[in-house]
Amino acid sequence: MRTIKYIILSMVCLFGAISVVSCDDSKSYAELLTDETKAVNRFLADQRVVNEIPADTVFETGINAPYYRLNPDGNIYMQVIKAGSRDNMAEEGQQIYFRFMRYNLLYYTTDEGMTGEGNANDMEYSPTSFRFANYTLQSSSQWGAGIQLPLYYLGIDSEVNIIIKSQFGFTDEISSVVPFLYNIRYFKSQL
Repeated sequence: MRTIKYIILSMVCLFGAISVVSCDDSKSYAELLTDETKAVNRFLADQRVVNEIPADTVFETGINAPYYRLNPDGNIYMQVIKAGSRDNMAEEGQQIYFRFMRYNLLYYTTDEGMTGEGNANDMEYSPTSFRFANYTLQSSSQWGAGIQLPLYYLGIDSEVNIIIKSQFGFTDEISSVVPFLYNIRYFKSQL
């Protein structure tokens, strides 16, 4: 009886392995990275882009402001909606709360709206926060480095639209290779 169960289990496993191998038409990691870059470039083609941070770090603001490239490899681009106060800059280790809505850029087209996900419009979601410039804490690193980057240039009371490629996004989603457009509003802890 035990042998029959073993044979049946082995056949099921073998059939499953053959199915996966024969039906696997997934893309390689390199192809996913290429698709990610194309999606970001497709979005940026419809925007005004500045390839460097202003020397005085005074950014144009508003919904018609350009997207500034924040890193040399083009993994993060930021549009400043509201710069916040320079008297309210984040300090290392400070608890920062944020509300966000994000949109998958793989689905971006100029004639269709994208469906967003996040906690920007629903106050029932638990607060999202990180400790600024402290990536040793899982509660901070889980959001990825891209979420914190605007606060190196802007006040805590700022709002940005930011494109974040997967390597700088949520750590549990890096292997998915999905670029997102985020709208983020930052807040200081009231404690």
